Amino acid sequence: MRIGILALQGDFAEHEAMVRRADGNAETLQIRQKRDLDKPIDGLVLPGGESTTMKKLLLDLGLFEPLRGMISEGLPVYGTCAGLILLAHEVEGGEVCFGTMDITVKRNAYGRQLGSFYTTGEFSGMKDVPMTFIRAPYIVRTCGKAVPLASVDGKIVAAREGNQLVTAFHPELNDDRRIYNYFLEMCGTAEHCL
Repeated sequence: MRIGILALQGDFAEHEAMVRRADGNAETLQIRQKRDLDKPIDGLVLPGGESTTMKKLLLDLGLFEPLRGMISEGLPVYGTCAGLILLAHEVEGGEVCFGTMDITVKRNAYGRQLGSFYTTGEFSGMKDVPMTFIRAPYIVRTCGKAVPLASVDGKIVAAREGNQLVTAFHPELNDDRRIYNYFLEMCGTAEHCL
């Protein structure tokens, strides 16, 4: 199994390390330019960063349309923080990017860097999952087939719609591999691999 990691900004190296720890046989591929998409991938990780900058880079580098097409065709994708914003169909306080997931998000919902925090919570039935929030969004609402997977203080912080998974928090900054196991299982059972 090969997982593409969007490597334009953010903590993509930490995501790579967690994918490899979750499955010692998994390969990773940093996606920095259009020709990187010539190699087949079974899943895609969209890391945190700054969503408007990431959208601009995706457009400038010619990655936007190919990636949007791959996600729309069913490629499993996992977006954290800014990656969540990139997938959202509606963004309060920001621009829509891929718009492939039927969720509305509030950008920078927890305020500035000083509003960053750590907690543990339940994620899709898993207890005590570490959750690190850094200038994080949250999901205002899910619609259609999108379903909440985790909430903190009444705010939705993780959701799934088909082959799309998002978290407002950064599991790559902790040692707990369960969310990566969950995502890799999605990739392994997906009917559509590119």
